[in-house]
Amino acid sequence: GDEGSYTRIRPPSHIQFVDDECATHLRSADCVTVVVRCRPMNPRELKEGRRSVVEVFPEEQSVYLHRPVGFEPSPPKGFTFDVAFDERATQTSLYENMARPIVDGVLQGYNGTIFAYGQTGTGKTYTIEGFDSPSTARGLVHHAFNHVFDAISHGIGEKSFLVQAAYYEIYNEDIRDLLVDDAYHLELHEHPDAGVYVKDLTTYVVKDLQEIEQVFFMGRQRRTVGETLLNIESSRSHAIFTIIVESSELSHI
Repeated sequence: GDEGSYTRIRPPSHIQFVDDECATHLRSADCVTVVVRCRPMNPRELKEGRRSVVEVFPEEQSVYLHRPVGFEPSPPKGFTFDVAFDERATQTSLYENMARPIVDGVLQGYNGTIFAYGQTGTGKTYTIEGFDSPSTARGLVHHAFNHVFDAISHGIGEKSFLVQAAYYEIYNEDIRDLLVDDAYHLELHEHPDAGVYVKDLTTYVVKDLQEIEQVFFMGRQRRTVGETLLNIESSRSHAIFTIIVESSELSHI
């Protein structure tokens, strides 16, 4: 009978999740989409009687900022984005409408990046990571884990996949590998083919959903956090979690 052999058909593609950067959605090599998300009031703000000055109109992709009570009245200032989510948007709706196309592209061999940017306490980490429970509160990165391994388990043509993960943070201009202890002062390098990369960065091969969740949890435990006036446990660094997907095609000889 025929013997099967695997032949690599393209370089590895990857998706990066960046906490504390610009909220962007990369649909193609030349297209960046800017998305804004407005979070609901938290319990402390409600207890203090705070009032929202942000008004979001998702159908118009626009956000209006009103003058707070006590200031001289003036017309609201409007801003238009490619996509706008109000405080009622769920983690799932955000992923399906904003992030899913990026991961689909990665599975087809394209690179993609999702940045979350904003002042401390605005919900960046919640959007990217979310909470472990309930399941509806899990963030974009966990939806992507499910998406990648669900696609692989159902098969994409006659292909084999290798999935790897890396996790590092940039704090006070120092690059730290979050997947090993005491891995500080890593260096940025540039390769003519691979582009910019972090030298000696640890990369784990992950075979299923459980393994990639464990890698993410391991790195999260090492992140630099600290208390601020707006957030009791604020992420104080720029963190980058990268999923690398390499595919090969089965050819029959």
